[in-house]
Parts: sequence; C-alpha cells; structure tokens
Amino acid sequence: MEGFMEFVLDVHCHTVNSGHAYSTVTENAIHAASIGLQYIGISDHAPALGGAPHIYNFQNQWILPDVINGVRVFKGVECNIMDENGVLDLPEDLLAEMEFVIASFHRGTFVPVDAATHTRAAIAAMENRDMHIWGHPADANFPVDIPAVVAAAARTHTIIEINNQTLNPDSYRFKGSQNQMELLKHCKELGVPVLASSDAHYSTYVGEISRAKELILKSEISEELVLNTSAERFLAAIEKKRGLYK
Repeated sequence: MEGFMEFVLDVHCHTVNSGHAYSTVTENAIHAASIGLQYIGISDHAPALGGAPHIYNFQNQWILPDVINGVRVFKGVECNIMDENGVLDLPEDLLAEMEFVIASFHRGTFVPVDAATHTRAAIAAMENRDMHIWGHPADANFPVDIPAVVAAAARTHTIIEINNQTLNPDSYRFKGSQNQMELLKHCKELGVPVLASSDAHYSTYVGEISRAKELILKSEISEELVLNTSAERFLAAIEKKRGLYK
C-alpha cells in the first residue's frame, strides 16, 4: 500500500523561535521544497511553555511571505492546553487571526493527572472555535478516553493529529502505536479528519511523517479524511469548524 496517498502538506513544524528548535522558517521551506512538499506550517509554541516566543512573534507573522522557495507557508501556532477548562495560552482575538491552531498537552504547562482529567481538558479545548487540531493526542504522559475524545472531535469538527514523533521509540511520549491505531479506528468510524505531522524541530525532519503515514495506510481510513493529501481539504476543515461556531 506504500504510495497509495500522496502527502503534500506538513504543518506541525517548529522554528528557532520555539527556543528548543534549531532552524528558521526559510530553512524549513528550503528542505520542504527539496523533498517535494508543497505546503508547510509554522507552529511555534505559544508563550506559556518555557523558551517559547513572546506574543509579539505571533502578532507579527503577517510580515512573512506566503510563499518561500516555492512552498506555501501557513502561519499558525501550537498552543498549550493550560487546564481542565481547556484554556489556551493566546488571546481569542489573536487565535482568530491564525491560519491554523494546534493545541496540545505539554508537561511544562499541564502537570499530568489522570485520564478523566485529561479527557475533560481535551474536550473543553475542542469547544474553542479557533482550536483546529489536537496535537500529539497519543502522548503516553496524558492518557485519555479515546472513544470520548474522538466523539467530541466529530461533534466539534476538530482535526486529530497522527504525530510522527510520538511514534518514535526514543520519544518520551512513545507508548507503541496502539493508541494512535485506536484513534484512527474511531476517526474512520465517525468520519473525523486526521493529519499526519512531523512535529519537526530541525529542518531536515520537516516532512518526515513515514511512521504516521504507515499507520494511516494500515488503518485503511478514507483518503478524503487524510488532510495531508490536499491543502484545499485542510483549509476547508478549518473553515468548517469556524462555521460551526459562528
């Protein structure tokens, strides 16, 4: 089944602004072009995480060109889910200006508690019209009730990320592939869109989503639900969520 889907997009990419990443936007775009990617994203960590950029970084993203080295660059953010109420660490008016918003648990901003608490927090974050993608949801440090969160994603039109780095055995988030396979199973059943992401923190990892792609192909989920295959579907999924809450 290798090659069954052409992946043209990887939006979960960090730059040097994240503090613990090591490449610029331009370097990420240059590498993306070299491997045939047509679209990438800027998803630097929002300010609450240690080392993350000031809020001005996100307010000023508009100065960046939309196309760098022939690659369309979507301007976004990876927010932190801060508490059980699903609060994110950028103000609502700024979130609304982002082309996409990932929201994730990070140990530096949310101390792991238990699956029930994590599940409530994730679902509460999904209720935000400007939270579009739930990042690295299979994090071993933050277990959740997978059927419940995928049902909430279906109701709120939230995209579920299949995070390549979480599938890396060297990652502190790694707990095998079973959780992400279960996510894919429920997404397939409920028609929830998914997005494979590299979570790159260095330019040569941009577009490295081989582990995530392998699971997606194994799950036999419909290509229509795999947003890496079409920037148009990716943007339409975001607008669908925004429209739900107008």
